[in-house]
Amino acid sequence: MQNASIKLIQDYYAAFNRQDMNTFLSLLTDDVVHDINQGGREAGKDVFAAFMERMNHHYREQLTDMVIMANEDGTRASAEFVVNGEYLNTDEGLPEANGQTYVLPAGAFFEIRDGKVARVTNYYNLADWIRQVEA
Repeated sequence: MQNASIKLIQDYYAAFNRQDMNTFLSLLTDDVVHDINQGGREAGKDVFAAFMERMNHHYREQLTDMVIMANEDGTRASAEFVVNGEYLNTDEGLPEANGQTYVLPAGAFFEIRDGKVARVTNYYNLADWIRQVEA
């Protein structure tokens, strides 16, 4: 189960990097819980899809230097990576976008159920991101 969960997270991020939202979303349970970085908690695949649509409008990102770990029974996983991004369109409440690029360490924690992502909790340093796009 451990290796299957690591493969699931590898597939999840590979789909993200390809901007293949159909595959990306297919790896989630219908009741997926999303803990937004320094924000709230949302539930449901449709809500997550809407979140990703907004994010893809504002940002273009590629994740590199990926390290993925999972517990023995495969119910929990984590990933650490570097976000290489471009700020495309101004996101409400954040600095003005004009194509700024950024490089940001980040991580995520996952709950896995029935071979799919049931919860994802994302973390990155928002203050560091703001410093990079305001520079």
